[in-house]
Amino acid sequence: MMDLVHFILKFDEHLREFVAAYGTWTYAILFAIIFCETGLVVMPLLPGDSLLFAVGAYAAQENSPLDIWTAMGLLTLAAILGDTVNYHIGKYLGPKVLSGRFSRWLNPKHLERTQHFFEKYGGKTIILARFVPIVRTFAPFVAGVGSMNYSRFLLYNVVGAVIWVGVCMQAGYWLGAIPVIRDNFELVVLLIIAVSLLPAVIEFLMHRFGKKPAPAVDTPN
Repeated sequence: MMDLVHFILKFDEHLREFVAAYGTWTYAILFAIIFCETGLVVMPLLPGDSLLFAVGAYAAQENSPLDIWTAMGLLTLAAILGDTVNYHIGKYLGPKVLSGRFSRWLNPKHLERTQHFFEKYGGKTIILARFVPIVRTFAPFVAGVGSMNYSRFLLYNVVGAVIWVGVCMQAGYWLGAIPVIRDNFELVVLLIIAVSLLPAVIEFLMHRFGKKPAPAVDTPN
């Protein structure tokens, strides 16, 4: 676990190592990480936001071997393909989950409610989930389990991937060269993760402390 935390917080250093060791094959490594982080429900702890920010910052350096537009295109494709695979895995496992075979890990009733939730708020969920670590990995899986319409899912998948990759990488490209950010990269990564978690925290607080409807009062006939 500590190695994974170090890998995420020090990804800028690992990125330099990847480029030095593998050259242009670094694009393939980055593609694989983003694909697995978004496409495999068992890989939610791989770096996502921090990776994109670090790649953008590294691409902005003078004589950098990484091209910002090539990286953005490839990683956007990786994010789209990852969510697509995750969706189909969820859809394939859906009948087994709903039949109770995986009830030890997933409550079928929760999945049924999730289906209704995605039918009503699916697009918003798929896009916003891109910016929330861990949730980003589970959202397409649950959408597949809940049998969200695929054409609708694909539209929001593409839009979410373009916005997520574009915002994080452009932020790294334009802000990564600022000395205070460059010299405190670990704190920047922690800030990125904290900001990414804000939607989930706000949603939890609203659900936990939100005003509950008053109980119905029977009136005499």
